[in-house]
Amino acid sequence: MRTRVAELAEAALEPGHRLLLERIGKRPLLDLGMRLGEASGATLALFLLKAAAACHTGMATFAEAGVSGPSGP
Repeated sequence: MRTRVAELAEAALEPGHRLLLERIGKRPLLDLGMRLGEASGATLALFLLKAAAACHTGMATFAEAGVSGPSGP
């Protein structure tokens, strides 16, 4: 089974876009109030997603970090 994932980069200021987001039940990654076009929000969101992926894949496991479990109070 394939999992389909779609992320919406930015919320446009146009009312129709907001209605669409509500209808499909999605929240955009960014809501910067821009009306620039040229996929400005998508460009910024791409860097955000790349940074999140790099942070996740570069994070050490508990074993690698030498952490054995939660410490006491």
